[in-house]
Amino acid sequence: MSDIVIYDDGNVKLELPIEDKTIWLNADDIASIFGVNRPAIVKHIGNIYKSDELDKNSTCSILEQVAKDGTKNEFV
Repeated sequence: MSDIVIYDDGNVKLELPIEDKTIWLNADDIASIFGVNRPAIVKHIGNIYKSDELDKNSTCSILEQVAKDGTKNEFV
């Protein structure tokens, strides 16, 4: 079982799991924190990978992403 940290700024409240001293957020959660739509976050993350600022293999699930509704989507 992982620990949970709660992010609450009065407008957005998220319960975020901590695994190995790392907080994991999906693009929807990041978008809600910054008050933008999900495509803006996905575009920025894509640019980060293209510029090699971060390694995609160390920051993404190896096999899948879990959607808000609990379904799993293949990560491409």
